[in-house]
Amino acid sequence: MNKFNATYWESKYQINSTGWDLGQISTPLLTYFETLKNKNIKILIPGGGNGYEAEYLFRSGFKNVFLLDIVAQPLDNFSHRVPQFPKDHLLNIDFFDHNSTYDLIIEQTFFCALDPNLRERYSNKIFELLKDTGRLVGVLFDFPLTDQGPPFGGSLKEYTKTFSKMFDIKKLDRCFNSIPERYGKELFIIFEKKN
Repeated sequence: MNKFNATYWESKYQINSTGWDLGQISTPLLTYFETLKNKNIKILIPGGGNGYEAEYLFRSGFKNVFLLDIVAQPLDNFSHRVPQFPKDHLLNIDFFDHNSTYDLIIEQTFFCALDPNLRERYSNKIFELLKDTGRLVGVLFDFPLTDQGPPFGGSLKEYTKTFSKMFDIKKLDRCFNSIPERYGKELFIIFEKKN
């Protein structure tokens, strides 16, 4: 039984214990999004919470963005903030139960929130959800993995082992543009699905 289930996360939102929520798009992802030219690509943001990344993309003309979270509250928060966003692009479902395909999946504090026992399963699910040569792009935490979490840490070595079987690692580098509180604790990733 996964203790980090919908009930666990619902309680976090109810008591406003959402330390992972920056209140804005993260700088590394903002920098990456500014390089995207094709606004027709299909994008998934799993465990997307209040969806600042989805909001930025949508307001920048990307109309094929899907925001997924196991908890309804952040999706409701997002919907009130961005009422024009298509309601059928807000997915209140367990990530592992979702079925579709995407050109791009954005990773922002979701992987680190999962029980570390689910990391291999996460990698497999990302592979399944990506179209051929689709990409997983985002930020992973870089601090020692302990049982004190979430967030749970990890290392470049562990991430390479977890993802290199099914993905070409295009980038796995320390973020140069993290916010001050996360500086030196984030790795920027671009993983491309192997064919």
